[in-house]
Amino acid sequence: MSKILIIEDEAAIRRVLTKIISEENSSYDVEEAEDGLEGLEKLTKEDYDLILCDIKMPKMDGVEVLEKARKIKPEIPIVMISGHGDLDTAIHTMRLGAFDYISKPPDLNRLLNTVRNALDRKVLVVENARLKKKVSKGYEMIGESAPIIAIKDMIEKVATTDARVLVTGPNGTGKELVAHWLHEKSTRSSAPLIEVNCAAIPSELIESELFGHVKGSFTGANKDRAGKFEAANNGTIFLDEIGDMSLSAQAKVLRALQESKISRVGSDKDIKVNVRVVAATNKDLRKEIAEGRFREDLYHRLAVILIKVPALNDRRSDIPLLVTHFSKMISKEQGAINKSFSAEAMSLLKGYDWTGNVRELRNVVERLLILGGNEISEADVKMFASK
Repeated sequence: MSKILIIEDEAAIRRVLTKIISEENSSYDVEEAEDGLEGLEKLTKEDYDLILCDIKMPKMDGVEVLEKARKIKPEIPIVMISGHGDLDTAIHTMRLGAFDYISKPPDLNRLLNTVRNALDRKVLVVENARLKKKVSKGYEMIGESAPIIAIKDMIEKVATTDARVLVTGPNGTGKELVAHWLHEKSTRSSAPLIEVNCAAIPSELIESELFGHVKGSFTGANKDRAGKFEAANNGTIFLDEIGDMSLSAQAKVLRALQESKISRVGSDKDIKVNVRVVAATNKDLRKEIAEGRFREDLYHRLAVILIKVPALNDRRSDIPLLVTHFSKMISKEQGAINKSFSAEAMSLLKGYDWTGNVRELRNVVERLLILGGNEISEADVKMFASK
């Protein structure tokens, strides 16, 4: 059943709206509020799927109701009700986040179509939020050690800003998890997070990959193509292994950070971009700078906030938590039975030298779940996870 709240100071119009909507679909549960203050009070106490709100009302007008309601429950679509003289204001409310507006007296078909469309939108918003939450679990930062707590605290402090972040640490430690959490906790989370592995792209193609190209700019450029920076507009771009980027590409990235604009390969036309940059590397960029392989000015642009992800050997106390997490995740992915680990097996895993870090631990857990007994024993670890 869909719950709909009508906020309207004219009793006659409230009755007409309630009657039309209720008769259209018996599953609609319609409630009324005679002014903005009462409407907001109801909103704080109840969950609604749609709000119809008049613009001109005593005590609190519809624009203020819209602004406050969007802060309280931003997922609820709000349709504004406007008189003839309120059309400019109605259009203004659309810019503030209103779903739509209908004029007085309401046209029956227009009203019902708007209600149906708004309710459908609410379902999509809720489903997208559910899916996003489900996806986010794949990027959980597991651990309660001091280094991990420090990273989580840092993310909480900087995620809502647009400060650029440079994430460092050995391969396999989970630097991409930091990038995902920074994005998902930011005000840009509804926009894309675009990932670029700079080490996996040939040096002659990295500029085209990042900034796009125009048709005919090089052999194989058969049509215009947007790059990753354009794809990440209003969102976040994650430049993984940035220490492997060519110097010419570094110069273009520096310009993009300085001027918030890029140009496609083969074009002199500037394209404005609004992108937050998170970069990561397993290299010592200070050493790379000294040896002429990395631009010092780019380093200072990227390293506004530095986050160092520790090697697994430096946070062994997190290994039992990681093993349990991977066991549950892998069992669910493969439809297998989740197995427990004996205390002796866990102790042995904590003592290993994890040169491949968290990535290696995950692979070992998967191997043990497939090849080990009903409970993973010390013998299983020695046999299937020996170093």
